[in-house]
Amino acid sequence: MSNSENYTPPKVWQWDAESGGDWAKINRPIAGATHQQDLPVGEHPLQLYSLATPNGQKVTIMLEELLELGITTAEYDAFLIKIGDGDQFGSGFVGVNPNSKIPALMDHSTTPVTRVFESGAILQYLAEKFDALVPSDHTSNTECRNWLFWQMGSAPYLGGGFGHFYAYAPVKMQYPIDRFTMEVKRQLDVLNRHLSDHDYMAGSDYSIADIAIWPWYGSLVLGYLYDAAEFLDVESYTHVLRWAKQIERRPAVKRGRRVNRTWGPEEEQLAERHSKSDF
Repeated sequence: MSNSENYTPPKVWQWDAESGGDWAKINRPIAGATHQQDLPVGEHPLQLYSLATPNGQKVTIMLEELLELGITTAEYDAFLIKIGDGDQFGSGFVGVNPNSKIPALMDHSTTPVTRVFESGAILQYLAEKFDALVPSDHTSNTECRNWLFWQMGSAPYLGGGFGHFYAYAPVKMQYPIDRFTMEVKRQLDVLNRHLSDHDYMAGSDYSIADIAIWPWYGSLVLGYLYDAAEFLDVESYTHVLRWAKQIERRPAVKRGRRVNRTWGPEEEQLAERHSKSDF
């Protein structure tokens, strides 16, 4: 790996498995399984394989919100996928998600069993399956989808861009940090302007749009993500902060943040979840 500001790309790029910092071993330029590893299956129809990253939190928060609504058929088992150990490259997981990214869901209540991958797709699937947490009128429903897909397209700039170069890259480089900081602050401004006259992302009601956006941008402004709140001057995004704090107080959000978490204060961790008594 070259740290030179005058780095010239080679004519043909070659993978250097030793470069890339602490998380280099979880990335590779090819797909597919690296080893045989079956996935466990619990007692409930919904089987989640995940980790409490922001993308993982979307689904556990969604499931806990469904249970909070009294939808008992949304009971689920959440198994831990240790991405640092390469669990996402096991044959069982690749069979559920060929992209080898968490979260991944199996619905055993259908014949054949339904696999769902990509966090936004899982939120939509669960919302449609249980007819919950999406607005019923067409206009608000469309607005909800607008913001759901906004999040799916925007978060890679926050995670893979800003988060990587600000928090995880083996060396600090001003150009990529400046570039992605500018974009993240622009995105926060987009949210702040929208939330200045909306209680929630799709209007007056909490929805899957909020569930998708909060683990990324809510966590960011609340200081849970990348330890970057001061750097990004999050206090200036007053409407985003109001929205983030409002959602943070929800009981299902408090529970959902804990599922598949193995770091931080012990009282915030729950490596696996199989029933409400686990909390």
